[in-house]
Amino acid sequence: MKVLIIKLSSIGDCVHTLPALHALRKGLDKAGVKARIDWLVEEAASGVLKGNPLIDNLIVVKRGWAKNFGDNRKTARLLASTGYDMVLDFQGLLKSGVWVMLSRGKKRAGFSNGRELSHLFLNDRLPPYDIERHAVERYLDLAAHAGGDTSEVKFPLHIPKAFVESAIKKIEKGGIKKGSPFFVLIPRARWETKLWDDGRFIELAKRVISKSGIPAVLAGGPSDRAALEAIKEKIGEGACNLSGQTDLLELAAVLKMARFAVTVDSGPMHLAAAVGTRTVALFGPTAPWRTGPYGKGHIIVRKGLKCSPCFKKKCTDPKCMKEISVDDVMAAVEEVLKGDRA
Repeated sequence: MKVLIIKLSSIGDCVHTLPALHALRKGLDKAGVKARIDWLVEEAASGVLKGNPLIDNLIVVKRGWAKNFGDNRKTARLLASTGYDMVLDFQGLLKSGVWVMLSRGKKRAGFSNGRELSHLFLNDRLPPYDIERHAVERYLDLAAHAGGDTSEVKFPLHIPKAFVESAIKKIEKGGIKKGSPFFVLIPRARWETKLWDDGRFIELAKRVISKSGIPAVLAGGPSDRAALEAIKEKIGEGACNLSGQTDLLELAAVLKMARFAVTVDSGPMHLAAAVGTRTVALFGPTAPWRTGPYGKGHIIVRKGLKCSPCFKKKCTDPKCMKEISVDDVMAAVEEVLKGDRA
């Protein structure tokens, strides 16, 4: 049996789909079905999935048909020639719907309320999903429909030993001794409305370091490097900046070694939760019950204003994040540290 998972982006969304992958593989194995499970993903999020033993073939595509028509046409031909018995659209957008169509799979399953008319490309439509349920649980529903065993929720995030060793070396180079505890700060996200004030991150880090003696590791992408370096300098002793120095699996290794993470709503936040690291997550314009860190032990810090969640990427006065104080976040951190001592 040949199965194709379509989840193109983003980092957090692909992490949310990992339990569905686990459930699907487990369910088909239990049923005695020898399955080949492939995954179609865009380049930006592909690093989360590379080397995953539950995926037979990771098929990476480039975003944007106009710029990458030749390469994507080759991929479309590959998919069509594979003869998939089942194609699962976990994205539910026009871009994933197009790939569903191009795959020519026999059964093309997804939710009947997929956005941007993506449901029109399906021939096996599940009832409308409840948008207020967490994404992980919604994706598990689709996996169950396809024969998955959803009796347990697991994030099969595979981090090879070489990535762990590389992450340790980079942490040591940043001034943190091997085996020493540290916490991770993740101050950046793609939406400007999700951001917290840099000055408050600096004050928070100083207070945590002063109170606990645990140093801070700043994490982010290459474009965040300069801004996070400025934050690191203002924090002073007890901070290092790894932004732009790790790929996604190295970052996952760093997060797995961390005592906890303080983060805005971002892809790395979901990585932290997936590897089992407790997170203190700051939420404003988005809904943590839909896309917050999944699992036990995480603490959400939000003000619950009437206008929140608004899901706006821009706002002239983002009070939902402005009104989160350093004291609010520090109280959550102390709760995490208290739990460590318990």
